[in-house]
Amino acid sequence: MKYRKWGFLAFCLLLTACHTGRKPTGEKATVVSPAEAVATTEEPQSPVTEKNRTALYLDSLGLINIQSADSSIAVKLLYATPENFTGELLYEDLKDAYLHPDALKSLLRAQQLLKEKHPGYSLIVYDAARPMSVQKKMWDVVKSTSKSIYVSNPSRGGGLHNYGLAVDISILDNNGIPLPMGTEVDHLGVEAHITHEAELVKSGKISEEAVRNRQLLRLIMREAGFRALNSEWWHFNLCSREIAKQKYKRIE
Repeated sequence: MKYRKWGFLAFCLLLTACHTGRKPTGEKATVVSPAEAVATTEEPQSPVTEKNRTALYLDSLGLINIQSADSSIAVKLLYATPENFTGELLYEDLKDAYLHPDALKSLLRAQQLLKEKHPGYSLIVYDAARPMSVQKKMWDVVKSTSKSIYVSNPSRGGGLHNYGLAVDISILDNNGIPLPMGTEVDHLGVEAHITHEAELVKSGKISEEAVRNRQLLRLIMREAGFRALNSEWWHFNLCSREIAKQKYKRIE
């Protein structure tokens, strides 16, 4: 009798186990392959950004994207918007600032010098390498006017921008705001000149703070190897036009 009782209990337990392990009728089991299991655990891939035609052309000339060398240098290309002296969008597909490696080396040094003096400050580039096709459009706007002194004549070889050897540049403060410089970048007028700043202050056209900020910019850029341009506080060349024509390839 004792053995029958335990046998009956064992039989009941077996029936219960079979019932709870059985799937409902019509429900299919999901089978995950090893490949699917791996795919579900992989990180989503970021889309690859294709370079535009102008960027590829500048790459082919050996020029370098500034931010690929130092992402702490801000870039806001002035001619990639219509908000410039021409009123036109001149860089239709160019979004990045490029320089010849020789000029880039000096720019990186300038950023380093600025950081040593003001750790929270940063350089911001408004223009760098510029195709000659864009230079011609700029010249067409100012030729035969008093503003022609501010734009290099393409028929005479253009300027240092057209070799990737010049930058239009300013300084951002600790909050990422451009320091006051007396005028906006791209201002074609005497207020942008660096040769008579004391007179400009005296006449109230620019402030003493603006002069100090310009002097800081000139100090670090010159120490890094650039040359200031008398008519534009923001413009700096690496070398003379004659040397550029002799040693470097022009950007068409």
